Amino acid sequence: MRLELGHILIEDVKFGDTTKIENKVLYVNKQELVDLIKEDEHLKTVEVELARPGESVRITPVKDVVEPRVKVDGPGGVFPGVLSKVQTVGSGKTHVLKGCSVMTTGKIVGFQEGIIDMSGPGAEYTPFSKLNNVVLVCEPVDGLKQYDHERAVRFAGLKAAAYIAEAARELTPDKVEVYETLPLLEGINQYPELPKVAYVQMLQSQGLLHDTYVYGVDAKQIVPTILYPTEIMDGAIISGNCVSACDKNTTYHHLNNPVVHDLYEQHGKEINFLGVIITNENVYLADKERSSDWTSKLAEYLGLDGVVISQEGFGNPDTDLIMNCKKIEEKGIKTVIITDEYAGRDGASQSLADAHKLADAVVTGGNANQVIVLPKMDKVIGTLDYTDIIAGGFDGSLDANGSITVEIQAITGATNELGFNKMSAKMI
Repeated sequence: MRLELGHILIEDVKFGDTTKIENKVLYVNKQELVDLIKEDEHLKTVEVELARPGESVRITPVKDVVEPRVKVDGPGGVFPGVLSKVQTVGSGKTHVLKGCSVMTTGKIVGFQEGIIDMSGPGAEYTPFSKLNNVVLVCEPVDGLKQYDHERAVRFAGLKAAAYIAEAARELTPDKVEVYETLPLLEGINQYPELPKVAYVQMLQSQGLLHDTYVYGVDAKQIVPTILYPTEIMDGAIISGNCVSACDKNTTYHHLNNPVVHDLYEQHGKEINFLGVIITNENVYLADKERSSDWTSKLAEYLGLDGVVISQEGFGNPDTDLIMNCKKIEEKGIKTVIITDEYAGRDGASQSLADAHKLADAVVTGGNANQVIVLPKMDKVIGTLDYTDIIAGGFDGSLDANGSITVEIQAITGATNELGFNKMSAKMI
């Protein structure tokens, strides 16, 4: 499967009479976008704000971040099974607005939502401070159930991203990247001398607002299966969860999964990258056993020499992570796991809720319990009403002077378990 990603570079974002892209500036017709999102009867009010790198702006509570993309050639459409009909994506041509995003905020959906500062010390912990952001402030109608609220805000972000991306449909990309994965037997024979490697991507699927969607299907309803890596790049997986902001995989993370990109970078050089096994993270032990059994079985069936396993979330999913690692290692397949840590504010506590001696190659995205003071910003998009109750905050987090003292757990993307951040650690 061959996918061309055409990068349309965005260096600024402004409001304008027409939604268009000129000279690397994205112009957004504010009223047109508001009218589109307000078609959803579940939303009482919708506002659109802009946030640029370096500005004294705080966005909170952040629900999701989405990169605008439009399918310009080939089967399927943007966000299949959600905004477009169910059809396999991952081939053809897709235009990507690089350097910008759509963010969703407003009244809190679940307590595990985050903070994004566009400047100051907090900006260094989130990749989204480097983007030109179109921010939707969505307020639900009175009495709306939590799940309907989450769905309305999720769809708002996706629809806004699709609307904005249409401005790039007829443009000539500033840069084109090409990714290709051959059918399995052809792929194995292409580089027979190189170790066969796949990526096991664990998807948050614990329910109670801890959901991820694959072609529109809630991941807790799936059994582990195989995807072409380009399907992930082309919008097959989207976020619908409210797990802790630091290690939530937003839709933007899925579209730009650095594990997929890095494995492609080494394909044909040091490894033979054969594909992706997606699996879920479950609540009940029987479901954990089933999914980890299937994941290890698929790894064995593909004849792999090694896998990279990434986690999403912490605590309960640590068990799924270690089960996957242990069972795959017992098949004679080497593993590297990517996680983050909740090691206490002093870093002295046990980092994961589960462990095994076979999990001996670990990459960490940092300690989520690390404390930071976020200075007051000149402007807040969203509301500070929930600062003391979001995960990573505490009673008294919001100071009277406007500063916020929180664990970096509260910062969106701070310890991302795909490695989409700046932090890690090593044994010394």
